[in-house]
Amino acid sequence: MIFDELDKKMRTYEQSLDQVLLPDMYMVARLDGRGFTKLTKEVCKYETPFDVRFRDIMVNTTKALMNCGFRVIYAFTESDEISLLFDKNEDAFGRKVRKYNSALAGEASAAFSLEQGMVATFDCRMIPLPNAERVEDYFRWRQEDANRNALNAHCYWMLRKEGKSVHAATSELKGKGAAFKNELLFSRGINYDKLPSWQKRGVGLWKEDYEKEGFNPITQESIMAIRSRIHVEYNLPLSDEYGELIRKFV
Repeated sequence: MIFDELDKKMRTYEQSLDQVLLPDMYMVARLDGRGFTKLTKEVCKYETPFDVRFRDIMVNTTKALMNCGFRVIYAFTESDEISLLFDKNEDAFGRKVRKYNSALAGEASAAFSLEQGMVATFDCRMIPLPNAERVEDYFRWRQEDANRNALNAHCYWMLRKEGKSVHAATSELKGKGAAFKNELLFSRGINYDKLPSWQKRGVGLWKEDYEKEGFNPITQESIMAIRSRIHVEYNLPLSDEYGELIRKFV
């Protein structure tokens, strides 16, 4: 068979499941660590329920994703999860979903593995959002997820450290609301409201411009140049105030 004919035929199969995100849609990528419960609790033995070392690895992994060739205008990370908001005009790979999923999962897996010193992997899903309102809703949703997970994690690991089994700790918290869990922590001297903000609200990242002194070799003069860097925010606002922050990027 002539190669060109075979090439054309096989590419039809290869591209049969291609999905393209429409050009007028906002794009968000959400990445999750694969098997990270075992990695963090059994293999690396990070402190429970939160460990600054793991947080910093996730932040550095997020930075790597923001610098790997895509126009990411805002990023959010909590636990083993990363969300990336792309510039609305981002058109790399013709906006093919499979390309973003594979490239971003690969970049995140490589960056985290290098930071951690052992192999770890991420999966990725692309999420199309129709307008700025839904973008705001998305990131408020993920922040609320971070808050709920943090409250439950602090309660669960407090009970486990008191000697309760996995089943007993899980059963005690099953079906209980936030008020019960806050009171449970308070009864052990833990004020949930005063715990570190990044544990409850996640961490936000975005690029910002700043001035840096440079030197012009032609004029032999010092000059101020505009450079870009990634700002890491460990004290994100909540609710409507957080929504206002997100709207600045869309």
